[in-house]
Amino acid sequence: MSEFILILGWFGLYAPMALGAIGSIMGCSVAGQAAIGAMLDTESGYGRYVGVSAMPSSQVIYGIVVMFTLNRTITIENAPGIFSIGLLCGLALLFSAVYQGQCCASAIHASKAKPEIFGLSVAPAAIVEGFAVFAFIFALVISGNIPQA
Repeated sequence: MSEFILILGWFGLYAPMALGAIGSIMGCSVAGQAAIGAMLDTESGYGRYVGVSAMPSSQVIYGIVVMFTLNRTITIENAPGIFSIGLLCGLALLFSAVYQGQCCASAIHASKAKPEIFGLSVAPAAIVEGFAVFAFIFALVISGNIPQA
């Protein structure tokens, strides 16, 4: 049983980075596909489409920082905390990146027809980013209470 708990601790250590990366891949893919489609329909503004499609990539960066913050010798005492924080933060980052990618795709589609609303149309993606930041900060703060070893 104790070996299973240690395995969960190791899983929790890498979960924020891995799940954040999966979400960033999915979010950037959705937004990138929208950007490519918009480039076919417009004569300018390509840079902003590509830039917005990269917005969901920040979640993997947050996951890497959380992973390094949780990095310590995994013991029976700290494995449950590392697992819980790592998994829950990782899931929050994953979902945030996926839905941010959808917001970015919508902003790209909307600004194709009305370029003047581009800045305002990106606001929902920024709000979703805020939730990723909340999960990131929570993980950093709460991880300070996990025993080092």
